[in-house]
Amino acid sequence: MSLTIKTVGRGRRVAAGSLIAVAALALTACQDGTGAASRPSSAAASATQQESGSGAKPTAAKQPSSAGAARPSAHAAASASGKASGGGHAAESHASAMTASDRCTAANMSLRLGASDIGAGNIHYPLVFTNKGKKACTLRGFPGVSLILRDGSPVGKPATREGGPGGLVRLQPGQSAHAVLHTVNEGVSDTPCWAGSQIVYVYPPGSKESMTTGSRGLRVCGGRFDVTAVEAGALG
Repeated sequence: MSLTIKTVGRGRRVAAGSLIAVAALALTACQDGTGAASRPSSAAASATQQESGSGAKPTAAKQPSSAGAARPSAHAAASASGKASGGGHAAESHASAMTASDRCTAANMSLRLGASDIGAGNIHYPLVFTNKGKKACTLRGFPGVSLILRDGSPVGKPATREGGPGGLVRLQPGQSAHAVLHTVNEGVSDTPCWAGSQIVYVYPPGSKESMTTGSRGLRVCGGRFDVTAVEAGALG
């Protein structure tokens, strides 16, 4: 009898052990299933992170791209600056072809206002530049001309340019070139005349140095005061 009970007890223990083992296996399977289910989530999270990361990477890539875009802009600015600078140098070089030792300057010229030429209501005055230096020099373009009083007070406005820019005029020592000042007779226009002037204040073409000469009482009327580009020869 006791043998039977012991056997039954052992059978129950084996059965209980088997149930525990089955339950453990089921639990392990559930845990494995949960782990497997969680892995895609982790992979998705990873993918999201990678997408975010890859999104960040293009953004980071865009940053160098933007920096690269900025560089061409900076380069373009530098190039533009270089062009402007180069243009400036080119202009200076071009000017130096006429403005350095080759250009006639205020220091190596004399200036005078020739006699008036009156006709058909117009008055013309030759403004004569003479090379008083020891070597040839050149002039080209328009002089800047104003009328002033002896105390330096301006009379009216600077002369406006009339006609084309003219060609290059080469002056050997002692030779002259001239520009022509133009106004009209009093009464030709209803615009009142300016006050009488005493001095003609002149910047030779391409020069920043001024020259002066007596104005011969030049009086601008009709609001008309023009100057032409320089030409070879002296008038008046």
